[in-house]
Amino acid sequence: MGWVFGHPSLTALEVAWRWVFGIPMLMVCWVQAQKILAALPPDTAGIGNLSLQNPWLAAVQLDRAWSLYRPLVGHVLIWLAPAAGLAWAVVAGLGRSLVLKRLHPRLPMRPLALIALQAGWLLLLIAIVWDWYQAVGWVARTHIVPSAEPDLVGFSMWVIFLTLGYFTLWAVVSWVLTIAPLLALLEDRSAVSALGRSLWLGKAFTGKLIEANLVMGIVKLALMVVAMVFSSVLIPFADEVGMSALHQEWVVVAVFYFVAGDYFQVVRLKGFVEFWRTYRGIPNSSAAPAGSHRE
Repeated sequence: MGWVFGHPSLTALEVAWRWVFGIPMLMVCWVQAQKILAALPPDTAGIGNLSLQNPWLAAVQLDRAWSLYRPLVGHVLIWLAPAAGLAWAVVAGLGRSLVLKRLHPRLPMRPLALIALQAGWLLLLIAIVWDWYQAVGWVARTHIVPSAEPDLVGFSMWVIFLTLGYFTLWAVVSWVLTIAPLLALLEDRSAVSALGRSLWLGKAFTGKLIEANLVMGIVKLALMVVAMVFSSVLIPFADEVGMSALHQEWVVVAVFYFVAGDYFQVVRLKGFVEFWRTYRGIPNSSAAPAGSHRE
């Protein structure tokens, strides 16, 4: 962490490539959302009369509104989701290549391999999130039924259990697609070969990678909690400072959250490189020459 903090250009580069994708993507989503709201205004969908005092009534109102918006949103997602996924994989592959090149100048530039591995990482994330969504839907169907009193305690317990479980599952398995780009560069491997090798790194190396991934996941949760706390600082003084001050505070907190998250992404990369040096590379070297550790 100290080393990465002393090299702020790495974090700046990580922030830059993520925002190169994120800002245009947000603009596209904003434009499409405005078109959907123009075609079906919130008042027409019943959102304008949303009950904030009765959560049960609000849930029914939101469900009815979503049933009206679902076809419009689905029509946009048919083309937007694949385009966004492809754009993210390309930008992420190129951006991560630049970060790793900056991290260790002796590493080669192989953006195509990293683009393929970033696409695999995205597909794995989508699969786990979709499976979590289906699991929560099963809990809702079995604990909140029209013919009986809703089991809110059981529902909440299952949702918390499943969310923590899938969060842990992501931390346990996603390291494979995080270390694979490094193996592709450090050991001069193809994307397929690097992905296969990442599954057979030995117990000690694998244990360190999983541990680091779990820690980074916990750090992300901690950042989220800190951001929520900072976002509520001015709420008790809203009448005095006005809503514009609250909006400015939320923008500053959001930027802090994303920059801090990107910083820890670079920390994880640096940590993975150090683990590779210890378990598979040459200690006390900035980076091994490409192809020198092929097995």
